[in-house]
This record gives sequence, C-alpha cells and structure tokens, in this order.
Amino acid sequence: MRGGGMGNMQKMMKQMQKMQKDMAKAQEELAEKTVEGTAGGGMVTVVVNGQKELVEVNIKEDVVDPEDIEMLQDLVLAATNDALKKMDDLTNDTMGQFTKGMNLPGMF
Repeated sequence: MRGGGMGNMQKMMKQMQKMQKDMAKAQEELAEKTVEGTAGGGMVTVVVNGQKELVEVNIKEDVVDPEDIEMLQDLVLAATNDALKKMDDLTNDTMGQFTKGMNLPGMF
C-alpha cells in the first residue's frame, strides 16, 4: 500500500509542476496583451497592458473644451477605469482556469 501512496504523491507533484509551468506561461502571455477602455461614446480611449500600465491615451478634438476641463478629466478617469476592469476580467478568466474546483481564497 505504501508504494501506491508514493506513486500517487509523485504523480500529484508532476501535475503541480505542470500547472505551475502553465500558469507562468499564461502570466507571460497576459503581460503582452492590451485592452482598450473608452468613455464619452469613444471620445476618450485608453489602452492598458497586462501589467496594468497605461500605454496609450487618445482624446478626440471635439471633447477638448478649455471651459470644461473637469469633463475631460472625468472622461479620462472613466476610460482608464474601464480598461483596468477589462484587464482584471481578462486576468481572472485566464488565471481562473488553474484554480477551478479548488477552494483557494485570495487567488486571482
């Protein structure tokens, strides 16, 4: 019986090592992805990478009003928050496949 237990342990360790390798690959792939967030019907668009860094901001000329800077600031914030949420969702969807069925609080 002991021999069977050791075999199961080795099998489980190999599975864990494969899962770690697969997770690292998925994290690398996520780091290379980008998502776009928008606000104001596309008047402000931002792009965030997989490391949650803002890499691009596009503002349509029509929305630039020197009399209403607050609106522009709000649109940039809204577009950025939209992009960050999309990246969180993508990260959770991608990394969640590794924790399905496991009860691991605080994981992704």
